[in-house]
Amino acid sequence: MSIPQIVIDTNVIVAALRSRRGASHRLLRLIDSGKFEINISVPLVLEYEDAGKRILDEIGLREEDIEDVIDYICKVANHYKIYYLWRPFLRDPKEDMVLELAVSGSCEIIVTYNVKDFGGVEEFGLKVMTAVKFLEQIGELK
Repeated sequence: MSIPQIVIDTNVIVAALRSRRGASHRLLRLIDSGKFEINISVPLVLEYEDAGKRILDEIGLREEDIEDVIDYICKVANHYKIYYLWRPFLRDPKEDMVLELAVSGSCEIIVTYNVKDFGGVEEFGLKVMTAVKFLEQIGELK
C-alpha cells in the first residue's frame, strides 16, 4: 500500500497550535512518522507562518516556537512550486493555492476543517477530510 500524500490546510495547523489535545495536534506530531507524507509550497508555508504568528497571544508560544514548527514542517515535507493555473476554481479563492498544491504534488487528500470550501475537487481525484477522518483512515484513531 502506498503512503498517502496529503496537503494540510492552514486551519488544521492553527488548531494544532491552539490545543495539544485534538486531532490536529496528533496529526502534526505524526508528520514524520512514515504514515503519510505532507506536501507544501512557499505560499502555503508563508500562510502557516502568518496565521501562527497572529495567534501568539492566545496560545502562549513565542514567535521562535512558531518558526521552529514551520522549519520542521519544511524539513520533512515534499516541496512543490505552484503556478495558479485554475484560479478561481473554489468557492473561497484563498483555498485555490491548496488545491493547486494538491494537484501539483499528486496528492490524494486535503486535510481541512473547511470541507465545504473544497467542493468540486473530486474532479482532480482528490478527497477532502477533517483531521479526525484522516487519522481514522490511517489507523491512528479508533
